Amino acid sequence: MMLSACDRLAQVRRHAALGRLLSGAPVPVALTGLLWRFASPAVAVAVALAGTAVLAALAWRRTRAFDTAWLVRQLDTRRKDLDDSSDLLLAPPASLTPLQQLQQARVRERLRTRPAPDLRAPWPWPRIVAMWLVAALVVAAAALWPARAPQSRTLAPADEEAPVAPGVPRLVAQRLHVAPPAYTGRPPRDEAGLDAKAPAGSRLGWTLRFDPQPAAADLVFHDGRRLALVRQGDTWHATHVLAKSTLYRVVAAGAGGPPPKLRRLDAIPDRAPEVKVLAPDRGLSLVAVGQSRWSLAFEARDDYGVASSATLKLTLAQGSGENIAFKDQAMTLHGTGPATARRFTASLDLAALGMAVGDDLIAQLTVHDMRSPASQRAQSPGLILRWPADLGQESTGLEGLVKKVMPAYFRSQRQIIIDAEALQKQRRGLAADTFVTRADAIGVDQRILRLRYGQFLGEEAEGEPQPPPTSDADHDPAEDDGHDHASTGAAQDGHDPATSATGASFGREADVLETYGHTHDHAEAATLLDPQTRATLKKALDQMWQSELHLRQGHPDQALPFAYKALEYIKQVQQATRIYLARVGPELPPIDETRRMGGDRTGIAARALGPLERVPDDADAAPARAWRALANDRAPADGADLDALQAWLRANEARVPDALDLFAAIDEVRGDPACAPCRARLRALLWSASPQPPARVPRRPAPDDAGRRYLDALQQEPAR
Repeated sequence: MMLSACDRLAQVRRHAALGRLLSGAPVPVALTGLLWRFASPAVAVAVALAGTAVLAALAWRRTRAFDTAWLVRQLDTRRKDLDDSSDLLLAPPASLTPLQQLQQARVRERLRTRPAPDLRAPWPWPRIVAMWLVAALVVAAAALWPARAPQSRTLAPADEEAPVAPGVPRLVAQRLHVAPPAYTGRPPRDEAGLDAKAPAGSRLGWTLRFDPQPAAADLVFHDGRRLALVRQGDTWHATHVLAKSTLYRVVAAGAGGPPPKLRRLDAIPDRAPEVKVLAPDRGLSLVAVGQSRWSLAFEARDDYGVASSATLKLTLAQGSGENIAFKDQAMTLHGTGPATARRFTASLDLAALGMAVGDDLIAQLTVHDMRSPASQRAQSPGLILRWPADLGQESTGLEGLVKKVMPAYFRSQRQIIIDAEALQKQRRGLAADTFVTRADAIGVDQRILRLRYGQFLGEEAEGEPQPPPTSDADHDPAEDDGHDHASTGAAQDGHDPATSATGASFGREADVLETYGHTHDHAEAATLLDPQTRATLKKALDQMWQSELHLRQGHPDQALPFAYKALEYIKQVQQATRIYLARVGPELPPIDETRRMGGDRTGIAARALGPLERVPDDADAAPARAWRALANDRAPADGADLDALQAWLRANEARVPDALDLFAAIDEVRGDPACAPCRARLRALLWSASPQPPARVPRRPAPDDAGRRYLDALQQEPAR
């Protein structure tokens, strides 16, 4: 009976494995038929072998579920007369006790009298039949599908205007096949001409026919590169990946006469994606009362398509002053809409993000396009959600004398450093003008921050516009020299009792004090730092000045050391957590009136201007010489000007708006020096491509009769 139970278990396993094979085999059969018809037999065989291996693994995994424990459970469930003792049938008699041996014999006798039921599960015949019918239909459809029409081998007539000469090879037929990259979604196409515009990275294929057949043929590009054509039968073929725009010509060995005209291939660059913020409608938002979520919406556009998923970077800034902790996390957003204009939305739970009063939440979306092999990415502007904190209350104890330092002034220097470092990393990918403009914008932020810190040193009036003069009273321009209250005397503070008394009400004590009193005598009107903190803050302002100087000049790398030094001084100032208010105004030394308006320049350094730096004219002389030579009716002598012009153009190709057009114009004039329209076109292109002269100080116009008499009188005046 032991062998009978094992045989029955093996029978169940074979039945289950065969059922799995029957139900799963239609899938690889259908795939094999499709690939055999539309791909290649090799690919079909590989898929068939892989499918067979997968089915075998699934069938073996299915049989592992049928073990001896399963057999015991099935016998005990279906035969109640076995007294749940089916496991004794599989045990050797020597390992059993006398009572167990007696029960084993009883179970065997019952099974001998009435055999065990069939334990094999029935196959799902409806599903098996349906799957085989579908597979048969797929294979039949693939076999009956009409074959693809072979690619037309018809070539277009050549547009070369070469003279017909016996025995000289000339181009008689041509075709240019353009296959854009797969990620663009553009279908391949055939061009009848040899000029084409295609996305960058397209694969170009030339098919040319000559009559008579040359010994060799090449594609010669304008930068000197050569691509050999390979002969196949009576046609010549070549392939090339279009990485950038270029000019080329077809040159056959043994072809005499003037060179063939240049052909142009324009590579259309893949633009980076553009991200637009749809919601919120401002860069800085404040948390409203009762607000628990923050809704964001972005739109990303690209010429060939944006990836379906994007990354939303969230930065939570907690703390104040320079003691700010940042917590970064990222979320994956899935876009909706067409690939060229996807929309990404998010609804952020502020409580789940851990945002509290006084915190800032910065969100920025990063998207990628589908360019292969390296995708381009773009980032949205940073969106800030600020939870305003309660205003700090004045400290007690010394009322009117002590206030907390305002933390808002101690949190922007770090951001200037971050912006400058980010700009320096992007320097290679930005145009020179854009880089300088962005550096100047950071320099403006540095200047604003410097002026804010300067308020603690009495520089509140620096850089602010002065009010226009009025006729209410005599006004001395010396009093509006732009100095601040902390660095001038009471006479230059703008507090003139004579001019302000007219606006006061006679007899009112408050108006009299407001008119004749000096506001610097009040604790609430002026500030004074302790000497050590004041010196440290002065050092920070000096470093900010140097940082601003280099940023405004477009050198963020030179500004970063000064910005870091300023941040270090600011941290030291932060340790002085209190500002002491002054009760009296500053006492400045008296002005020496004897030296005013006297013309005495003793001790004053000379301010003579140095000589102007002259830029050598030889660097860009070739375009100017060629432009002047083309103005004549005859061509430039022996083509020397054109050679120099072409060498200059190769070295300065990035400075010319359309360098390829200028290359083609030079080639036309070189091929036909007597062509007047060609010379005029080249001259016009040279005018637009010539570098602009640097700005210089205009020469003073010649004096008239009265001016000459005045100058002569000055020369005749005796020197003092």
